[in-house]
Amino acid sequence: MWCRKIYDQEKLGETMRRICTICARGGSKGVKNKNIRELLGKPLIAHSIRQARATGLFEVIAVSSDSRLILDAAQQWGADIIVERPAELATDSAAKLPVIQHCVTSVEEKNGVRYDVVVDLDATSPLRSVEDIREAVALLEQRKVSNVITGAPARRSPYFNLVEVNPDGVVHLSKPLAKGIVRRQDAPPSYDMNASIYVWNRDALLQQTSIFNEDTLLYEMPEERSVDIDSELDFEWVSFLAVKRRVEYE
Repeated sequence: MWCRKIYDQEKLGETMRRICTICARGGSKGVKNKNIRELLGKPLIAHSIRQARATGLFEVIAVSSDSRLILDAAQQWGADIIVERPAELATDSAAKLPVIQHCVTSVEEKNGVRYDVVVDLDATSPLRSVEDIREAVALLEQRKVSNVITGAPARRSPYFNLVEVNPDGVVHLSKPLAKGIVRRQDAPPSYDMNASIYVWNRDALLQQTSIFNEDTLLYEMPEERSVDIDSELDFEWVSFLAVKRRVEYE
């Protein structure tokens, strides 16, 4: 199920205790040191910290990393708490969910506080808006679901022009329909996860091993705010869009 900008931000739960986590590993291979590389004159990670602060939603903004350079930059640009990530959670194969769980429980132990809502912002997706964060949180709190993920309309449809190749080399649609379609516009809507914002009910987060639950919802974002930096080309594209649009908290 998905939703787009239909929730009244004034109805956000005033009694909710919210934490924002930003988890940034130091060993990037596609773009060296990307989390502290400058974008609009600031380290990349600074944009997510400043966006979180601009929402006015969070009691605490915590940055988790295995890199001292990233943690120092996070402190300089306004993170409330830095969390040193254990080595076993900082490998190339480490999943993201345990990293978020570790960050939340570390902050709760340090502060003696139990949070209700966890929002994780990916440092490599800086084009999100402050409104995107607020709307995604509102969706979770008003629908009372386990979690909300974000995504943009897919450029390729598994029902129409996204294909797979069999071991014998024969190509087939990834998700063929019983009745074939001749226009992409007739295909059921599909979305690309953009790894920008993850919103969790805290208890659900700590109990889960997957981001997909029976009640997971999608908050839709436009393509121009959904670029995730995995390569030098991505960084150039994000830089172009950031300069063209600027960001509303600047």
